[in-house]
Amino acid sequence: MELIDFAQTALQGSQRAIKRATDGLTAQELAWQPKPDANSIGLILFHNARSEDTFIQSTIQQTPTEWEAGKWHSKLGMLETQPGAGYTQEQVATFRAPALADLLAYADAVRAKTTDYVKGLTPAKCDQKVTWGRTGEFTIGALLALVINHSSQHAGEVSYLRGLQRGANK
Repeated sequence: MELIDFAQTALQGSQRAIKRATDGLTAQELAWQPKPDANSIGLILFHNARSEDTFIQSTIQQTPTEWEAGKWHSKLGMLETQPGAGYTQEQVATFRAPALADLLAYADAVRAKTTDYVKGLTPAKCDQKVTWGRTGEFTIGALLALVINHSSQHAGEVSYLRGLQRGANK
């Protein structure tokens, strides 16, 4: 399997898992937290999409994020400065998720941008280094692997939280 095919397959798999785990969720289930300072499904979905958007658009390509370019902050009724990560316990406890369809639309728009970017990757491009905030230099390949792992982990969390609320396979 070629690099691009592998990355596309992995990204599609996590996207399918998230769609499966969110299918039919109510607004209450989206907002439910197992304890007051634990992430809700809505916060996990928002964080996952916002992080991928930042990694692929801003960090790797050094272009405006879909959050900015597509004015998703306005569409989701959130502040433009909403980071999607690094929340305090109080911010987690008070996070109000937008409607599920809107969150998934943002995630789909981000994933479309990611997929378009991945189509043009080469092994040489994956070896190029970019700076990720104050964390330091990483190769593009390492950040893409992070996006894939991050998305897969959050898909599992969403599935688990759904199961806690509904029971197994419901």
